[in-house]
Amino acid sequence: MLRARMDTASAPTAARPAHLGWRLLALLYDTLPALALWFLGAAVMLALTFGRTVAPGSIEAWMELLWLWLLTGAYAVISWRLGGQTLGMRPWRLRVTDAQGQRASWSALCLRYAVATVSLAAFGLGLLWSLIDRQHRSWHDLASGTLMVRMDPSR
Repeated sequence: MLRARMDTASAPTAARPAHLGWRLLALLYDTLPALALWFLGAAVMLALTFGRTVAPGSIEAWMELLWLWLLTGAYAVISWRLGGQTLGMRPWRLRVTDAQGQRASWSALCLRYAVATVSLAAFGLGLLWSLIDRQHRSWHDLASGTLMVRMDPSR
């Protein structure tokens, strides 16, 4: 089984690939900060349209969707790059690394977020892929060269 070593301020900690259950728990938990960002993003959009709501299917509605997607992506990518994990990943000791167990690059993390969107949009097939991959990698891990690992508890 793959064992990764993390570069942290403290002593390195062993890690193993995270299985689908831990990923789903983190994703569920991350809906809370994402909702907060969406409320903030919607408030910005309302301010920009002077309180006028946008019609469903209009160009403004698509722009708002793009804005919220980018806002969510900024949360995920910045969290992964700076601390290796989002708020939803912390309780379960999950971390995103590159293939060598180090901090992943900005470009790899942006690609990870974009492909994760496709993974979820394809009815979760990209996530389900982790059930058949030996290292529990999903489509976005494979595309970006990243791994989601579960850190062993500190001793």
